[in-house]
Amino acid sequence: MTALTFADLELPDRVRDTIGTELCLLPDPSADVDRALTRYHRIFAALPTELLQQIMDFGRHNDAPGVMLVRNLPLDEDLPPTPVDGEPSPAKASFVAEGVLLGLTGLLGEPIGVLTEKDGRLVHDVVPVPEGARAQTNQGSAVFLNFHSDITYDTTGRYDVANPDFLVLNCLRGAAGNDAFTYYADARDLCRHLPDPLVETLRSPLYRLNAPGSYTRSVGEDVLSEPVPILSGAARFPEITVSANGTRPLTRGARTALDALQDACRAVAHAVRLEPGQALLINNRKGVHARSTFRARHDGRDRWLQRTYIRRNLWNVRYRATSEDRRVHY
Repeated sequence: MTALTFADLELPDRVRDTIGTELCLLPDPSADVDRALTRYHRIFAALPTELLQQIMDFGRHNDAPGVMLVRNLPLDEDLPPTPVDGEPSPAKASFVAEGVLLGLTGLLGEPIGVLTEKDGRLVHDVVPVPEGARAQTNQGSAVFLNFHSDITYDTTGRYDVANPDFLVLNCLRGAAGNDAFTYYADARDLCRHLPDPLVETLRSPLYRLNAPGSYTRSVGEDVLSEPVPILSGAARFPEITVSANGTRPLTRGARTALDALQDACRAVAHAVRLEPGQALLINNRKGVHARSTFRARHDGRDRWLQRTYIRRNLWNVRYRATSEDRRVHY
């Protein structure tokens, strides 16, 4: 039986209102994240058992969908202008969106910060930034953000080990022109779509991944991984890892397979136009995601998402932990 790779879940109005009422009373979670996560866990336990289990099963089972859209979530009553610099908005006086983001995050695992991404913050404000408009990063808007995994630079040379297991994207404000789409392509669908010889090439260590743009900006040059495969793992449950900032094939055949992979991503991808009150849960190992171009005006009305990076467990990345904050890593 073919696994379903996309799930869609909607909260009843009464549940949305109950959760929203509690979240609007809570302070900025950054002051004490572990206490905030504990409070959010209690609040989100109010979800009906069926809905709660669907979200938890999404995070814990190999055969679960790779992406889930959660709709009818609580919103901040008063939202300030979208920040234009990619930093948190100092004018944001309530923290309902942060509660939604971290509440969903806590049902999947543990939020994690990386010093080279948003200065190690756990909540990432994803907005178009003028100087990054054409970059292959979350600051972009004027170029298609290629299908990719969210990866982290690692001194071991393996950028497919310490990367997040999941991402959550929560929409605070949609694109003014309703022209911003997020795409997700599941490795299971890709393997079914591609010819076997190309899949075998993608399973060979014939690629070097470039470190994320947030890292390469600080060093001023490409920093490549050791040779790795793009696809790995059991045939029933393949894992995929590919960088948006540049994947370097080492042979002509590897280049052909990489080009075919990007074409296949476009063919099998699920497309979502996120709107306020919606969140997208993405398995960062089962699939890859992308973002369309969209018109950014940089006038305070642009698209505004918040994002978390999530690990199922922090133990396996303990070698990267900073002494200052147990959730923030090098």
